[in-house]
Amino acid sequence: MKVQIDWRGRRATAFVPKLLTDRDLTLDIETVARVSRAMVGVEYAAERMPASIRGLARLLLRSEGVASSYIEGIVAPVVEVVLAEHHGPGGRTPGAWVAQNLAAVTQALDSARQDDLSVELLCAWHRTLMAAGPLPQRYVGVIRDEQGWIGGSSPFDAHLVTPPPDRLDELMADLMAYMNRTDVDPIVQAAVGHAQFEVIHPFADGNGRVGRILIAWTLTRRLALLTPPATSTAIAADVGGYSAGLTLFRYGQHNQWIQWFADTVASASGRQRELVATVETLERTWRENLAAGRTGRRKLRTNATAWRVLELITPLLVLTSRTVAAELGVPTKTAGLALRELADAGILTVIDNPAAGRGRPALTYTSSELLGLAGSSPLRA
Repeated sequence: MKVQIDWRGRRATAFVPKLLTDRDLTLDIETVARVSRAMVGVEYAAERMPASIRGLARLLLRSEGVASSYIEGIVAPVVEVVLAEHHGPGGRTPGAWVAQNLAAVTQALDSARQDDLSVELLCAWHRTLMAAGPLPQRYVGVIRDEQGWIGGSSPFDAHLVTPPPDRLDELMADLMAYMNRTDVDPIVQAAVGHAQFEVIHPFADGNGRVGRILIAWTLTRRLALLTPPATSTAIAADVGGYSAGLTLFRYGQHNQWIQWFADTVASASGRQRELVATVETLERTWRENLAAGRTGRRKLRTNATAWRVLELITPLLVLTSRTVAAELGVPTKTAGLALRELADAGILTVIDNPAAGRGRPALTYTSSELLGLAGSSPLRA
C-alpha cells in the first residue's frame, strides 16, 4: 500500500508491502511445475558434487560473490578479488569490496547450519559485506533509521520509495517468521523472502547483495546443501528479467516472479554441474601432464611437492611460495620450486601482484583456466 511521508518540507509517497502473513501466496499449476523442475535440478547438481568439495565450493562461492557484485555495478578482475581475499580486509578497492561479498556469503552459509534467521544475523552479514566499502560507518550493520528510495536523487524522482523507518520493525519481524518456517517449499521460500526483503530495503546500502545472500542461506538451510547453486551468476545473465520480476511481486503477481526465480535456480544448477565437470576434466589433465613428465624437466616423483600443490590450486586459486609452504608444512624454497615446476608444465601462470615488495613474495601463480571459470576474463588488468 502507499503511505504519505514528509521529506524536507514536502509530501511524498512511499510503498509499504503487505505482510507475508496477510498475503495469499497460492501457487498456480505452472508455478508448481517450474518449482518442481528447479528442485530436481538443485538435487541433481548436489549429487554431482565430488566427495572432496573444498576447492569447488570455494570456486562456486567466488562466482556468486563476483556476480552479485556485478549486478550492483561493482566490477573487478577476478585476480584482484582473489588477491584481496589473501591479503585480508582493509582495502578500499572494487576487488576488496567483491572479496567482502564472498566473506559475507561464507559467513551466511556457516550460520545456515545452526542459526534461525534474525535481524541480528542479517546485520552481521551486512557488517561483513560493507567492511571494505565506502558506506559511512554509522550505516554499517544497522537497520536504517532514515527514509530510503531506489533510483533517482530523492523520493520525488525515485523508481521506488521504500517503507518509512517506523514500519520496518513490523515488516522485518514478519519476514523473519516466514523465513524460519519449514512448511514452505524451499525454492518458493527463497523467492518470496528475497523479493520481500528487496521491497523492504532495510539497509542504507547493500540491500541487493544481502538479499541474494539470503537466497543462498535459504537453499543451504532448507535443502541441507554443502554448497548452493550460484544463483547470482544466472541473475546477472538476465538483470532485466530480475528487476521486472521483483516489480511483478510488488504488485501482487507472485506467480510470475516465482516462475522466473525457479527457472533461474534451475539454470544456476545446470551451470554448477557444468563447472564440476569442467574442473574435474582440468584437474585430470594436470595430473596426466605431470605423470607423463611434461614439465620440461625430468619426470616427477610421485611424492614430489608439485603433486601436493595440485590439490591447492582450485581452492586457493592464487598461490605463492609462502601460502603453499604454510598449507603443506614444507620449506618456502621447496614450495617455490614446486610452483616453478607447475609453471613449466603450463598448469600455472605467473601473474602481477601489486602488493609484491611489501614483505610479500614477488612471484604469484594462478591457473588462468580457473580464473576464467570464477567469472571474469582471467588476466585482465
